Amino acid sequence: MKKIAFFAVALFMASAAIAQQNPVKWSYEAKKVADDPKGASTYDLVFTANISDGWYVYSQYLESDEGPIRTTFTYEDNTAVKFEGKNVEDGQKTEGYDDLFGMNIIKFKGKPTFTQRVKISAPTILKGSVEFMTCDHERCLPPSDVPFRFDLN
Repeated sequence: MKKIAFFAVALFMASAAIAQQNPVKWSYEAKKVADDPKGASTYDLVFTANISDGWYVYSQYLESDEGPIRTTFTYEDNTAVKFEGKNVEDGQKTEGYDDLFGMNIIKFKGKPTFTQRVKISAPTILKGSVEFMTCDHERCLPPSDVPFRFDLN
């Protein structure tokens, strides 16, 4: 119950701050890895979070949903795309117990990357969004959704 009250107050207080600051800017690119003789192509979809000093985003792989909102990549259904393996995270990572959330967490600062390998059977457009939450040492901003679009030819 304390966590719910904390988040309600944090969200209310942060709503005015959202209009004034955006501490995380996302960029993304598709890197072709290989072509298959049967016409399929393999790409790495690379998402980069450019995070302002003092702010963090959270891993996709948290031990529980009872803490910060994990970074989540959602893709529109596309029969031409096959996902290969899990999304790989890389960057300046801090891992351990967090007093603010009362649990072990994984968070990133700086310019972490999140890479998802896909295989496509035909040229296609892949759309979706990334949901994330960002916090500094004093406050958290409400979760945000950022749309993305890849032209995979």
